[in-house]
Amino acid sequence: MDITVQELKERLDKGEKLNLIDVREPNEYEADNIGARLIPLGDLPYQLDELDGLQDEEVIVHCRSGKRSEMAQQILEQNGFNNVRNVIGGMLAYRAQ
Repeated sequence: MDITVQELKERLDKGEKLNLIDVREPNEYEADNIGARLIPLGDLPYQLDELDGLQDEEVIVHCRSGKRSEMAQQILEQNGFNNVRNVIGGMLAYRAQ
């Protein structure tokens, strides 16, 4: 299940507490971020224990365009996460709205 940038922005603007994960690289995150937790895609399989307890909660993943976060969504789902949402279009779409 995916999430639009519009829905994400509305929820962030309301101050909703989200399990938001940015799977871009540290330099991309430093240049522009929306307050998500940084776990680069390549590190995600090795840092799953840091997300323990979120298996049944909504987890939202994003990257630059939506491709890496789609892969992250698959990794999380394969590891027992039941409600992972990918931000359609990633940061490019988020900043373009």
